[in-house]
Amino acid sequence: MDIPVTDGSVCGGHQGATSWARARERARLLGEESGSPVRELPLGRALGGVLAGDLRALVGLPAFDASAMDGFAVAGPGPWGLVGTQLAGVPVAGLSLGAGEAVEIATGARVPKGTEAVLPYELAEVVEGRVRGEALPGRHVRWSGEETAPGETVLAAGTEVTPAVLGLAASLGHDALSVRLPTVTVLVTGDEIATNGLPGEGVVRDAIGPLLPGVVSWAGARLERVRTLGDGYEDLAEALTTARSDVVVVCGSSSKGPADHLRGVLGAMGARTVVDGVACRPGHPQLLAHVDVPADGSAGGTLFVGLPGNPNAALVASLTLLVPLLSAMSGRPDPSLGLGRFPLVGQVRARPDDACLVAVRLREGRAEAVGHDRPGSLRGAALAEAYAVLPPGWDGTGEVELLRLP
Repeated sequence: MDIPVTDGSVCGGHQGATSWARARERARLLGEESGSPVRELPLGRALGGVLAGDLRALVGLPAFDASAMDGFAVAGPGPWGLVGTQLAGVPVAGLSLGAGEAVEIATGARVPKGTEAVLPYELAEVVEGRVRGEALPGRHVRWSGEETAPGETVLAAGTEVTPAVLGLAASLGHDALSVRLPTVTVLVTGDEIATNGLPGEGVVRDAIGPLLPGVVSWAGARLERVRTLGDGYEDLAEALTTARSDVVVVCGSSSKGPADHLRGVLGAMGARTVVDGVACRPGHPQLLAHVDVPADGSAGGTLFVGLPGNPNAALVASLTLLVPLLSAMSGRPDPSLGLGRFPLVGQVRARPDDACLVAVRLREGRAEAVGHDRPGSLRGAALAEAYAVLPPGWDGTGEVELLRLP
């Protein structure tokens, strides 16, 4: 793998920290080179993935000649004599129409052989078993294969699996799809973490566990598990070595304090670190590492993302490393990009050596800072549409890049 390890430079006073832009680029490159295994998933689990191959029609659409309206299937010129009734889901049982004959028919029902048109109820008049009205040839019949022919390619590999794609696949006879959909396990660490109720003395509610599932899904991956751990080395080692996901996200053990064991555990596992600290605020203590990624570039191995324990810092870090990594693994665009650059207004403070990400709303062509940007508070992010990325040493003039929030 050609991705460089941490370069040992000094950024923002932190030895080895990587610049924010370079960290995002390294995450993207690692995702592209690692890839995501192709999985054959039932339709109910394939949402959000990316098609690993072209989607072809197993049956035509429609699969048979069917009525598009409630009314009368007719043959020849009218008036027509009624000879039967045809409901949806009921075989026609060899019924065919001759000239001057009609069958009362429901929407979606298979039309009898010989049908030339369907006359809707609202355009028909029935008197003593005879149907009258103007039926235009070919109207209100869905002819077999007119939308999609059997074997036709309808979607190319690389297409995101949306709800509409799932419905289309089902209509074309598919029960499963081959997709690239990275799997993720989240480990939230900390002896002080509570997962429900009001926190007691010295205890805080976990905000990162509820936050990350939406981020993971937004980036095009599937969350398999959120697990809460204490601060012990052995617990973290067990959780990392037994995780079977493509990506393992560790929250709260990525700094360098006495209870932060992520680096030690990854070192014992033989992991190679790509990013160790990012020169940004909030969210400096981030980490990106991998083990057993094949040299030939084929999908495989486990990737590790370390996020800070403060919720807003964790969200910034997830948009810095996790989102670019996951989207690149499946070959889809990074959903945080594309808003562009805007002038920034409001009370903000840049740093000389670190990028600063501040929560903003878009108002009349400008990015308006909403405040509440402390590392431990998600209030600003909850009010915002994006983070404005202030480059190191920003002087308050010119436009700044916006990073879309999930």
